[in-house]
Amino acid sequence: MDQMYRLQRYIYDFTRKYYLLGRDRLLRDMELQPGAHVLEIGCGTARNLIRLARQRPDLHCYGLDASTEMLATAMDKVKSRGLEQRITLKHCLAEELDHTKTFGLDAPFDAAFFSYSLSMIPTWPQAIDAALANLKPRAAFYVVDFWDQADWPRWFRFMLRRWLDLFHVHHRPELLEHLRHLDTQGVGKLTLQSVAGRYAYLATFRKL
Repeated sequence: MDQMYRLQRYIYDFTRKYYLLGRDRLLRDMELQPGAHVLEIGCGTARNLIRLARQRPDLHCYGLDASTEMLATAMDKVKSRGLEQRITLKHCLAEELDHTKTFGLDAPFDAAFFSYSLSMIPTWPQAIDAALANLKPRAAFYVVDFWDQADWPRWFRFMLRRWLDLFHVHHRPELLEHLRHLDTQGVGKLTLQSVAGRYAYLATFRKL
């Protein structure tokens, strides 16, 4: 992970903005009460957390990432914008998250989100379990990630997936099936929206 991002971290935000669609929509659509504690799992360069903190000065923002290289860039960006008192960043694997140990919090989070990170996490089922375990009852986690591009031409789907493979990013159709299964099992309630003709999806999973 660190080897892949050692150089990429310097151009990551510039290059990703053209094809990581729906991130800003996710930030706008999250239902967050004043003073909420919000976690991004796989925060990368902290681009999303910085934007969220600027949109909502009342929030307490947290981020974790598996890459120390990306976190170094994230911390520099947060400090340069004077947000180090409102955004807390930690090095941690998603499946090892524990709000008491990782961030020293007495209470679970009010919300969490994955922005194009579950498609990169090999242990994504455990990451989802960890998100649920670290949320308050009735709280939600949100996901924006690649879908099946069903409304796009076949050649586009092929080229996109070949490109994503270069960065160890993979469309996981089983991920949505897993969330639907958790819904039918009564773990939570799933709602799903399309982004740009199923280029990506926005999922909300509210813990019951």
